[in-house]
Amino acid sequence: MTQVSTLLTGRGLVESPRWHGERLYFSDWTAGEVVAVDRAGRSEVVARVPSLPLCTAWLPDDRLLIVSSAEGRLLRRQPDGSLVEYVDLGIPGWNDIIADGRGNTYVNRADFDPMAGEDVKPGSVHLAAPDGSVREVADDIAFPNGMAVTADDATLIVADSYRHQLLAFDIDADGTLLRRRVWADLGEGVPDGICIDAENAVWYADVPNRRCVRVAEGGTVLRTVPVDRGAFACVLGGPDRSTLFVTAARWQGMTETEMVAPGTGQVLAVPVEVPGAGRP
Repeated sequence: MTQVSTLLTGRGLVESPRWHGERLYFSDWTAGEVVAVDRAGRSEVVARVPSLPLCTAWLPDDRLLIVSSAEGRLLRRQPDGSLVEYVDLGIPGWNDIIADGRGNTYVNRADFDPMAGEDVKPGSVHLAAPDGSVREVADDIAFPNGMAVTADDATLIVADSYRHQLLAFDIDADGTLLRRRVWADLGEGVPDGICIDAENAVWYADVPNRRCVRVAEGGTVLRTVPVDRGAFACVLGGPDRSTLFVTAARWQGMTETEMVAPGTGQVLAVPVEVPGAGRP
C-alpha cells in the first residue's frame, strides 16, 4: 500500500514544489506567497508576490528566481529577502520555469487566458539567458505546463496538458532547443508539474485524475500514487531525494472565482524507491 503522509495543510492553490538545501519550497498562488517548509512541517513565508501563476526555480549558484506573471518579470530573491528584477519578459502571462546547470532559464506560457474562458491558442517556451536576453525557443505547445531538465543538462522535458503528452527537446550549448519529439503519450493523463528520477523516468502530477504517475519514455506506466484531491505538481526531495512531495488541493474549475476550495491546499509526502535526478 502506498504511504501518503501530509506535511502541511490549510493552504490554497499550491504549486511549484522545489527541494533546496534542507527544505521544500512551494508557491501558494491563492495567497501570493512562496513558502519554505522542513520535514517537521515548520514553515515560513520567504517571498510575497501577488501573481497567478507564481512559479519558481533555483539557479545553479543558489539564487531563487520567481515568475511575476502579472508583471511579465523574473524576480531574484536577494540574501536579505528582498526581490529585484532579474529579467524583463516584456509581457504578462507566464507559467512554469526551470533553470539548467548552465544558468539558462526556461519560462513557458499559454497564448490564451484559460481563466477568462478564451479559446485555446498554442503556447511557447522562451529562454532567458544569463546575459538578460529573452527569445522564443519552442512553439506550438497547446498548454505548456511543468518542465524538467535531465541530470546531464542535455534534455528539457515539457508537459503539454491539453495534448496529454510529455515533449522532449535537446538543449544546445547556447540554450537553443533542438530535435523536438514526443517523449510519452499519456492517454487520458493530464500532466501538470513534473520531475525526473535517476532511472530517467518522469513523475507527473494530474489534477483531474487525482494522482501522480511515474512513466518511462514511450509512456509505459511504472507506478501510480492516488490522492484524494487534484495533484498539481511534484518533486523528488529529502536528504537522499527519495521522497515524492506533492502539492494538491480540491479543484473547482479554471473559470471559477476560486479555482480550488479554500483551505484545501496540502503538501503530501510519499516514499519512493528510485531517487530524484536533474532539475527541479
